[in-house]
Amino acid sequence: MITDVHTHLFSCPHDFSEDFLGEAQHAHGGEIDLTVRHHEYAASAPPGTRTVVFGGKARRSGLWVDDRAVADYVQGKPDAIGFLALDPTVPGWSDELRYGHQELGLRGIKLMPMYAGFDPGDAAYDELFWYAEKHGLPVLVHTGTTFVSTAPIEWARPARLDPVAIRHPELRMILAHLGHPYEGECIAVIRKHRHVYADVSALHYRPFQLWHSLRLAQDYGVWHKLLFGSDYPFTTVDASVDGLRRLAGLPGIEGLGGLDRDEVEALITRDACALLGLT
Repeated sequence: MITDVHTHLFSCPHDFSEDFLGEAQHAHGGEIDLTVRHHEYAASAPPGTRTVVFGGKARRSGLWVDDRAVADYVQGKPDAIGFLALDPTVPGWSDELRYGHQELGLRGIKLMPMYAGFDPGDAAYDELFWYAEKHGLPVLVHTGTTFVSTAPIEWARPARLDPVAIRHPELRMILAHLGHPYEGECIAVIRKHRHVYADVSALHYRPFQLWHSLRLAQDYGVWHKLLFGSDYPFTTVDASVDGLRRLAGLPGIEGLGGLDRDEVEALITRDACALLGLT
């Protein structure tokens, strides 16, 4: 069974500012419809795929999805797990946190520091991480690059989450996109902390970069800290799985072996829910 830890819920263009949508279209080579429809997702994933679903909140970048929409989307879908989203730069975020968790029943948190414009390692945000740690809510944090020109990449460095993991050792965290292009930094962080993982979402269409990153993870012995994710609707589960398996079939380079095929398969089918306390 596949567990996809990284999928979005969008209603396009309702959830975006004109600037955000314009930059997304520019990055993807033309007009795109990012509206998520469950039947389309299901058609692009193996039967029984478990799915973590979240919206997103980043006032600075022009993205805002109400958590109620996520709760409504996952209702009645036993294989779907809803996460709330927070922008802690906006007043009232702590009320939204408690409402999303205690009233809507959402089971994790999505943060977008570079989009919202805050340093996640700043102790000023410890209330958020303390709450997540206390209540067993895994936190998925966007790390790595973006197409949004006003989003500071500095706040998306994986090392920014190192002090969070030090202060909150029982907090489950996922660093999205393997921190690309800071994959080495990301691997150093997940290797260091017992409950910090990385997902490999939205990387298969840069095959050399992903092969190199997975080979680095292999060298560091952290295959078990990598989780499968798609980044739907930007790509699909089937395309992501196919991309990983193609890389696993490459012979490597002279003097350096390829990827461990069994480890790639284990990554694809890893029970992320058990690791994140979502069973």
